[in-house]
Amino acid sequence: MERAISHSAPHKSTHCEFCFPSGCKVMIDAAVRLLSLFNQLDYCCINVVLDFEDGDDGAMGYLNRMGFFDHLSKNIDIKQGWPTYSGAVIHGGTNDSLVEIANINRGYRDPTLCTRLTNALMQPFSGRPDLKRLSDAAWLIFSELTDNIFSHSETQLNGFAALQAYPRGKELRVAVSDSGLGIMETLRPSLVQQYPLLTSKTDIELLVEMFRRGLSRHGNDRGLGLKGCAEKAIKYKADLDIRLPQSRVFLAPSQNGYQPNTLYCSENLPLIWGTHICFTFRLDK
Repeated sequence: MERAISHSAPHKSTHCEFCFPSGCKVMIDAAVRLLSLFNQLDYCCINVVLDFEDGDDGAMGYLNRMGFFDHLSKNIDIKQGWPTYSGAVIHGGTNDSLVEIANINRGYRDPTLCTRLTNALMQPFSGRPDLKRLSDAAWLIFSELTDNIFSHSETQLNGFAALQAYPRGKELRVAVSDSGLGIMETLRPSLVQQYPLLTSKTDIELLVEMFRRGLSRHGNDRGLGLKGCAEKAIKYKADLDIRLPQSRVFLAPSQNGYQPNTLYCSENLPLIWGTHICFTFRLDK
C-alpha cells in the first residue's frame, strides 16, 4: 500500500483514482487504512474513483467479503459498479479465523467487538497450554486499541477494526484505524507541562516511549494502557506496525520489549489522517 501511494499526495488533489491491478492482494491492515484514506478524501470533497481490474474475482471480492464497501462512503465511484450485495452481511460470523471490518465511532461502542476479536484470535491457538492467559492478554490489547480511538480521534469520521488469520503465512493480524488527530498531535501540546524532558524528542522517539513506559497528555496517572497493551503483545512475540499521519514505525519485540534499536521507520509519507495500528501474531509461536 505504501509503495502504491508513495509518489502521490492524495489530500492535495481534486481527483484521485486508485487502481487495484490484476492479481492484487490486499492484507487486512492495508484494507482498513485504505478505507480510512478513501473516506477522508471524500470528506475533503475530493473525487475518488476505484478501479478493480479483476472485479469480484480479485481484490474487490475479498474486500466485499470483509465488509469494506459497507463502510465506504457512497459518494465514491467504482468503475466496475458497486457490489450488489454485502459479502460480510451474508457470510459474516461463519469463519472463526476472521472478524469482518467493524465500525467504531465516538457515539457508539459495540460491546461485543473485543470479545469477537479475542475469540477469533483464540481459534488458531486453541492447542496452546497458556490459552487462558493469551485470551486475557488479547482482550486487553483489543480493548486498548479500540478505546484509543475514543481518546484521540476527535473526528466525525468513523474508525475501523478487523482481524484475519493467514494460515499459509503462519500469522494473524489485528488492525485498528482511525481518521482523527492522531496520538502525537494530542500528546505534544502537553509535553511542556507533563514531560518537559521529552519536548525535543521526535515523533518516532515519543512513540517508542509511549509503548515502553506509558505517556499521556493527562500525566503519569494515565497512558499506561498502550504500555500494558505492548507488554502483553511482547509476551507472544507480536510485531507492532504503527502508521501516523506522515510516518510509519515497525517495532519487532526483543527480550526487553519494543526498543529503539529494533524499529524500522519511514518518514515524509503521503498524508493519511489519524493513527493506524496493526499487531501481527505468529501462529507457530
